[in-house]
Amino acid sequence: MVVFTVALCGNVLLILLIYIDPRLHTPMYFFLSQLSIIDLMLVCTNMPKMAVNFLSGRKSISFLGCGIQIGLFVALMGSEGLLLGLMAYDRYVAISHPLHYPILMSQRVCLQIVGGSWAFGILDGMIQMVAAMTFPYCGSRNLDHFFCEVPALLKLPYADTSLFEKLLFACCVFMLLLPFSIIMASYALFLAAVLCMPSAQAHEKSLATCSSHLTAVFLFNGVAMLIYLRPKHYRTSSHDKVVSVSYTVLTPLLNPLIYSLRNREVMGN
Repeated sequence: MVVFTVALCGNVLLILLIYIDPRLHTPMYFFLSQLSIIDLMLVCTNMPKMAVNFLSGRKSISFLGCGIQIGLFVALMGSEGLLLGLMAYDRYVAISHPLHYPILMSQRVCLQIVGGSWAFGILDGMIQMVAAMTFPYCGSRNLDHFFCEVPALLKLPYADTSLFEKLLFACCVFMLLLPFSIIMASYALFLAAVLCMPSAQAHEKSLATCSSHLTAVFLFNGVAMLIYLRPKHYRTSSHDKVVSVSYTVLTPLLNPLIYSLRNREVMGN
């Protein structure tokens, strides 16, 4: 509960600071506020139910509740991954094309980026939720996990899940590798632009601006890839549970700290 409270307060505080301070009404902080909203919803999707089960001693969830949890969790994870990828493009434009930045990252473009991230995330969540809930669960319903997650749930159906596992893998490749490719391409171009700057101070300032985003990217994408893109025969329930805690608990907890500690505008408040 302490971790949940800290993550909740950290993300709410960051959202309020960005909303209140006019100096933070920029595309970068708009995207950051959306990231905090996603993290806020992410901790509220799984952690309250986990806490209730732990405190009551009744480790159970309804079939409908499990489906809703899967849909929300996948949608939020997908939206966050895409948003992190497009935030890298924002940083590239800010450093490489500062004069055209207000036009290239106008309010309309920012809304389209956020809307697209949410739309693809929700679509991914709906597909996985509907597909996972249509399998016959006639045998054991004991889920060896902290919450309803698709890879753990696929061990229970009394049916062939190979086709769905291929669909799941394709969705994960799109939702994880596509943003990661955008990030790598954006930062390759970003570094090329930084190296062309004559001032060492400009180098340091530019790299400091993006270090917090890169930290969040590797924390989120690296762990998510370990779960969803790892071959099935390398997976173990105990390892999956440990890794899942990293991106369901630690990522929402650490993101506000990572971004606030590395940004003078936020620390100034």
